[in-house]
Amino acid sequence: MLDTAAGGFLHAPAAADLVPALMSATRRPVRVQLMYFNAGGGHRASALALQAGIRRAGLDWQVELVNVFECVDVRDVFRRWTGMPPEGIYNKRLALGWTAGLAQELKLLQAGIRVTHPFLMKRLRQHWAATQPDLVVSLVPNFNRAMFLSLALECPQVPYATVMTDLADFPPRFWIEKDLPIDLVCGTPHAAAQARAAGCPGERVHAVSGMLLREDFYAPRLAREPIALQRQALGLPADGPVGLVLFGGEGSRQMLTIARQVRDVPLIFVCGRNDKLAARMRQLPVPPGAAPRAVVGFAHDIPRYMQLADFLIGKPGPGSLSEAVHMGLPCIVASNLATLPQERYNTRWLVEQGLGVTVADFAGVGRAVADVLARLPELQANTRRINNRALFEVPQRLAGILAQAPLAHNTLHAMDH
Repeated sequence: MLDTAAGGFLHAPAAADLVPALMSATRRPVRVQLMYFNAGGGHRASALALQAGIRRAGLDWQVELVNVFECVDVRDVFRRWTGMPPEGIYNKRLALGWTAGLAQELKLLQAGIRVTHPFLMKRLRQHWAATQPDLVVSLVPNFNRAMFLSLALECPQVPYATVMTDLADFPPRFWIEKDLPIDLVCGTPHAAAQARAAGCPGERVHAVSGMLLREDFYAPRLAREPIALQRQALGLPADGPVGLVLFGGEGSRQMLTIARQVRDVPLIFVCGRNDKLAARMRQLPVPPGAAPRAVVGFAHDIPRYMQLADFLIGKPGPGSLSEAVHMGLPCIVASNLATLPQERYNTRWLVEQGLGVTVADFAGVGRAVADVLARLPELQANTRRINNRALFEVPQRLAGILAQAPLAHNTLHAMDH
């Protein structure tokens, strides 16, 4: 039964219970396509998490991850002309911290998407015709109009859902396409309220309890003694507060500033794939009497490093914030003109929920660390109030959407081609 006010399911059947009827109609596993791209890394990470969640739910679905840019540029023209994939320029700017002005550039991107709409429609229709999915799930913003309409024209009975990987929308036409009957999975009450305020029918707004996290974030936690031993293996004290400095898979030059500003608290710096940054961090002298610091490169076991720490310093991305809060770490993030437009709400959410503090820039991070440590028990208690079960909730929502599929596309032939 649908709760049309909250957009969630009340007394819903288990996701796996909805599968037999669906399979009996098709006589084959349900083909599900998870649409992602590599801009920033969080969209692919969410797609991989959702794929794992679907498997854990016992859904006999044939799940495929599909890069949107590879769909529309099947001959890899952009890479051959520029030497990098379409999202490469964006990712390079993130790594260098050159993010000021991206709100204006987003408007240019959206204008470009509107101009190339007929081309996108053609390419996407070819993709749907060739692959014949039974359910399409988008984990990307900006391209949902073209993806939904092309699917509606090529495979009119196939349902389409968008799973937001941000804590909030950045309207207009970022995540929410208010004039299209798209099912929208929202990880915060704020995002669900935005969707309803934009005019999305309540039955198409599906509330879940957070962002999609990898399944290893739900593994049993380390005991106190292993934490102490692993800290010591990194050259850190067994007891006392330790901070984790994490800026995604490419690291950030802001880590150098943080290392210079925070001298009295041990820190773990995860530099990601940025070997040059890791080398510079290791060469940075530790002043006499300063706390030790550990520098590591790319790490797959981020949940383990989070268990070795008491707080996080990093970027206000929805994934990194959600991971840290889930692991009980209050956060320190920057909030300024360089903050990505779609992440500005995240800094407000962090403060309003009592989960951390913001700084105008990391030159002031030392004072922020002192503030967090003074309130550490209170802030850690606040993180425990956030019970993120999205990994288990989203597959159930999608199974319900698939079960109601024939209702979605009946009125679309008069719409934009």
